[in-house]
Amino acid sequence: MDQHYEFGTPMGRERQTNDHDVILKGRRQLDITGVKQVESFDNEEFLLETVMGFLSVRGQNLHMKNLNVEQGIVSIEGKVYDLIYLDQNQQDKSKGFFGKLFK
Repeated sequence: MDQHYEFGTPMGRERQTNDHDVILKGRRQLDITGVKQVESFDNEEFLLETVMGFLSVRGQNLHMKNLNVEQGIVSIEGKVYDLIYLDQNQQDKSKGFFGKLFK
């Protein structure tokens, strides 16, 4: 029996899905699935922990339209400038590359 339980879900209850999707509509509406938790947010940046790593959403006049913790769904409205996954391994590699390049 291969069951996966997620921190923050009710005892004995499985998380609905481990899928992670990002849907951006017209740079104004962003729907994200697979969100474990919202680390921080303000009107210029959201930091979300997803099943695929940390995701930073930056923009202008951002606000949370919908949050469903049980299903891991977050909807954000406002003008989206960028979406960045914060991957520790990739950051270390890029610093190493640029460090070598600019010696």
